[in-house]
Amino acid sequence: MDFLPLFHNMRDKSALVVGGGAVAHRKAELLTSAGAKVVLVAPEIDDRIRQLNPCPELHERPFEASDIEGRVLVIVATPDSTLNARVSRLCHERGIPVNVVDQPDLCSVFVPAIIDRSPIVVAVGSSGVAPVLARLTRARIEAMLPATLGRLASLAARFRPMVKQTIPSLAGRRQFWERIFQGEVARLIHCGRDKEAEQLLQQQMDEQRHSKPSGEVALVGAGPGDPELLTFKAVRLLQAADVVVYDRLVSEQVVGLARRDSEKIYVGKQSSHHTLPQEDINKLLVRLAKENKRVVRLKGGDPFIFGRGGEEIETLMAEGIPFQVVPGITSASGCSTYCGIPLTHRDHAHSVVFATGHLRDGTVDLNWKALAQPWQTTVIYMGMTGLKIIAEQLMAHGLSPETPVAVIHKGTTPEQRIVIGQLDNINKKVRHAGLKPPSLIIVGSVVSLHPQLRWFGDQAEAV
Repeated sequence: MDFLPLFHNMRDKSALVVGGGAVAHRKAELLTSAGAKVVLVAPEIDDRIRQLNPCPELHERPFEASDIEGRVLVIVATPDSTLNARVSRLCHERGIPVNVVDQPDLCSVFVPAIIDRSPIVVAVGSSGVAPVLARLTRARIEAMLPATLGRLASLAARFRPMVKQTIPSLAGRRQFWERIFQGEVARLIHCGRDKEAEQLLQQQMDEQRHSKPSGEVALVGAGPGDPELLTFKAVRLLQAADVVVYDRLVSEQVVGLARRDSEKIYVGKQSSHHTLPQEDINKLLVRLAKENKRVVRLKGGDPFIFGRGGEEIETLMAEGIPFQVVPGITSASGCSTYCGIPLTHRDHAHSVVFATGHLRDGTVDLNWKALAQPWQTTVIYMGMTGLKIIAEQLMAHGLSPETPVAVIHKGTTPEQRIVIGQLDNINKKVRHAGLKPPSLIIVGSVVSLHPQLRWFGDQAEAV
């Protein structure tokens, strides 16, 4: 994050606009709408500025250094680059926030694109480098937010002191308001039935006095790495969670989608090296839920495909903990797709098999006969440490040494790397390329389609 976004109370504060044209008019209008006392200085002043209500304090003359004294914000909107630089320098010397339109190198603050649903205000910034993109982003958000959002916020403001008195815990109040803002009260407001909404909010607050808080756990598939591959439900649960328990295969970008004030607990596991043993993770989920917290157990890929989700919900069920499971895009599907390798194809593979290369006892003793079938794609998770054995066993059970193999490291992410080879040389190629876990192994004729079907830019090129 290049700049920290803040909302400033400008009411009755003195702000200076240097410039008198169309851009200065827009900036003065914005400051006026925020309640600021606007002073505007320019040799020539557009008539539209004079028509603002309330009208700024106007000085139809050149800028003077003394004009910035006592201001909490200065906005410069002139075509004179020399003057712009001078005003910027004076403000920087005095510690006064300054924005120079279309000259980000002279700015200490930036004016964002704004979606106004007061008291809800959304600001979209680009650090001054892409204002058109910020404006287009604002338009997309604007279309998503109902015009009645401000009325919903105002209703909540009236009830906030009573809710705080009724529900002592911060977590309990957060859960209450989330139900209000996503439920029938919000729908009534959006339908223009404000009085009914207020009555229902009062009723639900009264019911809250007699209800007991309860925790729950959601096992959420984080997908293979690209945060855009998350489901809507996964994002919603992440943003509502009190605690996020995540493992090594979950990308930082996905964890970053969680609510900022939620607790993040890393329980990362990799082959034979556990930050927390699985049994302790199970107990942790139970303990957190019994503390009445909403817990998201964030697991790479899909919770039920080599994610040990079944083991975790067995414990939750035994303890009577409410839970839900949100599927995710498994690594086999995500990584193969981002490499241009279809898992099935009429001319290459009529079936696909998923296997794990790391068994519970630490061996690589798989059903080799089932994995070494013609017209089949075999995908092996967690197989990097046993890659040499895997290749040898597949050849020993009937696959040709020339069978194509792909090893994909951190698929779907900007760090994605691919090594393409054959069963008889893939181990050597992977070692030469220096690939490490987490990596996925794909064996089968479909790998030969990679050169013509790759689409994920440079990350889809084999090393």
